[in-house]
Amino acid sequence: MIHSLKYDYYKFPGGGIENGESPMEAMIRETREESGLLVKPDTIREYGYVHRIQKSDKDPTECFVQDNYYYLCEAETAAVCQHLDAYEAEEAYTLEYVTPLAAIQKNRSVIGSPYNPIMFEREARVLERLLSEGFFIYGECSEKDRIHQQEA
Repeated sequence: MIHSLKYDYYKFPGGGIENGESPMEAMIRETREESGLLVKPDTIREYGYVHRIQKSDKDPTECFVQDNYYYLCEAETAAVCQHLDAYEAEEAYTLEYVTPLAAIQKNRSVIGSPYNPIMFEREARVLERLLSEGFFIYGECSEKDRIHQQEA
């Protein structure tokens, strides 16, 4: 996951979809930029998405609509250099292997962040869903994931 060292929260790599880009292409690009991980395109499987509709934090007459797409995939063993936007660099985005339970706990205790807490809860709920579906064993990485981490 990506760890914001400045605000001390975890997020999945991701971001905006550029013109002419599919959600899957955006995931590949954003994963490389934010984490340095190179996604193996032939391993990508759609996992799901979260559709968010919320009143604007700044203007109560406006509505914020966002779709967050999630994918399961593998990455190459070797990572490359990150290419962070200015705000990502300021937050010191760092690739970090963390147990799902630790990330969930951290995200549910974030204080002092300028972001809407719904973002942290969304990531925690996706992690909980992955846990409930058996992608992790008791909040830790599976043996296969542990082997992949040792190779990285």
